[in-house]
Amino acid sequence: MNAQHPPHSSLLGTVVNHLSLVYVDLSEQSIQQLAGSLINIMRLDDQQDDHPLRDNFWRESDVWLITYANSIYASDDTPPLKTLKDFVDTKLGEVVTGVHLLPFYPSTSDGGFAVQDYRAIDPDFGDWGDVEAMTERYTVMGDCVVNHCSASHQWFINYQEDRKPGADYFIEASTKDDLSDVVRPRVTALLKDVKKAGETKHVWCTFGHDQVDLDFSNPKVLEEVISLLRFYLDKGIRAFRLDAIAFIWKEIGTSCINLPQTHELIRLMRTLVSAARHDAIIITETNVPNVENLMYFGNANEAHAVYNFALPPLLLYGLMFGTSEPIMKWQSSMPPAQKGTFYFNFIASHDGIGLRPAENLLTRDQVDRMIGVAQMFGGRVSSRTTPEGNSKPYELNIALFDAFLGSAEGVDGYQLQRFICAHAIMFALEGLPGIYIHSFLGTQNNYQGVEDTGEKRAINRYRWNEDELEESLASPRSHHLKTLAALKNLLTIRKSQPAFHPNAMQFTLRVGDKLFGFMRQSMDRKQTIFCLNNMTRTSQDIPLSSLNLTAIQAWRDLIGGESFDDLDAVITLKPYQSIWLANSEQPSH
Repeated sequence: MNAQHPPHSSLLGTVVNHLSLVYVDLSEQSIQQLAGSLINIMRLDDQQDDHPLRDNFWRESDVWLITYANSIYASDDTPPLKTLKDFVDTKLGEVVTGVHLLPFYPSTSDGGFAVQDYRAIDPDFGDWGDVEAMTERYTVMGDCVVNHCSASHQWFINYQEDRKPGADYFIEASTKDDLSDVVRPRVTALLKDVKKAGETKHVWCTFGHDQVDLDFSNPKVLEEVISLLRFYLDKGIRAFRLDAIAFIWKEIGTSCINLPQTHELIRLMRTLVSAARHDAIIITETNVPNVENLMYFGNANEAHAVYNFALPPLLLYGLMFGTSEPIMKWQSSMPPAQKGTFYFNFIASHDGIGLRPAENLLTRDQVDRMIGVAQMFGGRVSSRTTPEGNSKPYELNIALFDAFLGSAEGVDGYQLQRFICAHAIMFALEGLPGIYIHSFLGTQNNYQGVEDTGEKRAINRYRWNEDELEESLASPRSHHLKTLAALKNLLTIRKSQPAFHPNAMQFTLRVGDKLFGFMRQSMDRKQTIFCLNNMTRTSQDIPLSSLNLTAIQAWRDLIGGESFDDLDAVITLKPYQSIWLANSEQPSH
């Protein structure tokens, strides 16, 4: 329950409380009017309960695919959205329940994140009918890129002409303002000079000069955003990824990230979306240090899910250097997600492997060493400018399959084993897994894409021709087929295990720094799974006695199929082998 209002308050009262904490300079009457406007936009009853119960309406069988609308395209004129759906239906339908469609709007740059029209589908991808067809079988997640819009959006065109809507939708600053503490994810200048009705203005651009930040201190901007959420709900979208949401509120003289108003606005969005659809999900994309990221759960009243941003760099480091020490230390300190929330686990996405989330989890020397190994395997590094004006590594840009080409000792023959081990760990951890389409397919570094676009992130944004992909998956020797088959096998196993429910108990095991181990236990405590993972390129032994297995139950590795009756036996894990040692295989219920 939101701590700012009493139990069983009306939706109107709850929305008023949210708004009062954001717009402190507005009169009580203006707050009431704004609250009523937002409720009307969402087509809700202002006297209904403020929110539904915090149900966990996700299950161990839920798996998300992360993909661009045009990650696969046909040789003919078939819309890529239709080609993508056909691929998911035929190749992934038995394991995937949700599809995160990365920005499918008309856009001018940044891989779709400079949105030119929030209510349109890029005609090169298809149309709303194609998206709605996807929603009939899968839970579709859409990107809400609301921190900024394209400099070619009609709102910004209107801004420059000083007419509405848009004339007051963007943040203006002075070159004399103290902006030294502003946290940036880029190296470009924060302010962009533009002409507004013949007068020079300096507008705020957190991510680049083609992406102009929206001014949420103007309630009209908030009304526009809530209207978009209603529109997407009407189109069948049931999950909302709030892109770069940590930056949406700015105050001169602060870091302009993670401010209290930002958190309150997310709580407001959750309140309204949950009131409209009790099973709709708000997920925050906050590529920030781990402790800051966890704050977006609020008191189970903010994001339903947060991206587990620390997992990719820690897992990559562990498998590169053959040690579980950093990831084990981090996992031991992670709080369980409260009821009504979950971790969104991923290890690859359309962006790079973020390095900010590893701050205070890996030393600068460890990060530099990891960067060096990634560069040895063809990776690139993107940087950001710190408040002190220095350039600092921000993310690794590399296809995940190639990131596991070898270890810190160089290229070896364990690339596929490392890759599968990384996913076995991710699939078993508390939370729900999100798998980038190029991980399913074992796609390698797209150097041509980097050269063609000049963007380092293009290295992991390859576009597959449908015929080329089918040919690659037809060969039994193809690593693309091997990765697809291996990940589908693990997910098929996962979906039937109650101990892998997103909110089932998790306990980190102390099994040395060569193995990464943790226990999961179903919420009814009937099923226990010990997840053991060899982080090294040499075989590792572990005595079963160290796991305190109960002698009255039979234990079996769900992945390899081997049963263990002698609890004094020693298990030998091959290089990068993963074992899911379970006391029973139970169907979900």
